[in-house]
Amino acid sequence: MTAVLEVRQAVKTFGSGRSVQQVLGGVDVTVGEGEFVSIIGPSGSGKTTLFRLIGGLERPDSGEIRIQGRVVTGERGHIAYMPQQAALLPWRTVTDNIVLALTIAGVTESEARRLSAEWLPRIGLAGYGDSYPHTLSGGMQQRVSFLRALLAPRGLMCLDEPFGALDALTRLQMQQWLLSIWEANRRSVLMVTHSIEEALLLSDRILVMSSSPATILRELEVPFGRPRSPELWTDPQFNAWKQELYELLSGAAPKMADEKGGEL
Repeated sequence: MTAVLEVRQAVKTFGSGRSVQQVLGGVDVTVGEGEFVSIIGPSGSGKTTLFRLIGGLERPDSGEIRIQGRVVTGERGHIAYMPQQAALLPWRTVTDNIVLALTIAGVTESEARRLSAEWLPRIGLAGYGDSYPHTLSGGMQQRVSFLRALLAPRGLMCLDEPFGALDALTRLQMQQWLLSIWEANRRSVLMVTHSIEEALLLSDRILVMSSSPATILRELEVPFGRPRSPELWTDPQFNAWKQELYELLSGAAPKMADEKGGEL
């Protein structure tokens, strides 16, 4: 499988002197063509820092980032990114939010408007092109945010906890929606999530990160075939994998201490 993304031994440290903190301790990540890879790990393990390195917002202390075979360490503009919040500009319509993102990515305005008109009905937002973000539900805003990333002319999509801010029912609906859209397009995706169920439902591979300084503790090939159905949640094998991942995460998380410094 051709590698779209290669992160090789990425090390990242913040601060200096006594306040120095190594966040990434030599992380390796690959995403193949048309592959959906999820990263799970304890809070504060450096998942967002890793995304910042991949997106060129930070440089690693050592190691390198390759996208489609080319070293892009410290360079911006090589990925499509979907943040935790939809981050739509409130003074622009849905169409204009999409057009702005695509023109920044190098698409002509006329082509961006054509793509927006073509795709809004496909994601269940026919007739909403002239609406403003505040008139949309949280799930609808996240669809627009995802569409911006999907239509950007980039080989890799990075999704940072894309549904973390949604309520449980809307999150489940959005997971099924994302799965159907991805199955039809098969873009290369790297997703950060805290949800074990979400990772199992969506991914081809799951990478388990340790607490900082983070490394990849385990890489698991998800054994479920595609297309995936909602009935997967009731599969005994799904629940067995969920338990295994939970135990891995429990072992990866730093132990809490009581006020006297003892472990709880």
